[in-house]
Amino acid sequence: MAAEPRPSVTSRVLAILGAFDEHHPRLTLTELAQAADLPVSTAHRLVGELQAWDAVERDGDGRYVVGRRLWKVGTLAPVARELREASLPAMQDLYEATHENVQIAVREGTSALYVERIHGTSSVPVLSRPGVPLPLHATGVGKVLLAYAPREVVEECVENLKPITRYTITERGRMLRELAAVRRLGYARTVEEMGYGTCSLAVPVLGPGDEVVASLALVTRTVRKDLVKFVPALQVAAASITRRMAL
Repeated sequence: MAAEPRPSVTSRVLAILGAFDEHHPRLTLTELAQAADLPVSTAHRLVGELQAWDAVERDGDGRYVVGRRLWKVGTLAPVARELREASLPAMQDLYEATHENVQIAVREGTSALYVERIHGTSSVPVLSRPGVPLPLHATGVGKVLLAYAPREVVEECVENLKPITRYTITERGRMLRELAAVRRLGYARTVEEMGYGTCSLAVPVLGPGDEVVASLALVTRTVRKDLVKFVPALQVAAASITRRMAL
């Protein structure tokens, strides 16, 4: 029986970089080696090369973090560059009108990946940060993205509805009815489903062929009962983003 081919240098480097995520932004050399399933000596050599290229850096505690050069490369991705450039003017206008958190996200598998957020000192604290994925079923942007996702994505999500707060929807039938309501009404709402004390309102952002390519949202304190009145403003902002992306 032929031996399995050894992992290439490229696959080893990608395994090291893939160890970083929203839960592990800072890692020791040993942790990188374990995550990439590499001997520490091999990881040390590859990490050294990545550090020389500025793909990773060492912080004050000696742990490794994503480097500036890798971050710069990441900002060239269309989802980060084109969508951010098209959405920021409309998001800024929406923030000035509401002084609440304004967010835009895209779908990445069964998660909502936040691309940009605008907030102020009076905005309610939220978990979302650019580049950090959050569950589709528990967020306003996520419900919008899930409502228009391929059937297989919807099925995977509704079969794995994990509770985040006691208000998170975890029943398959209820979630399917929620998604149908999103398509019927043109917007999604959450009330303390992702975090206590916060609620959100989100609408779709359309791309070529009226495909839903992103979701735009306001996130505010639960005590604000008039959030639905901002649906027209959100829809105008979403339409503005669609037009700018088409330029």
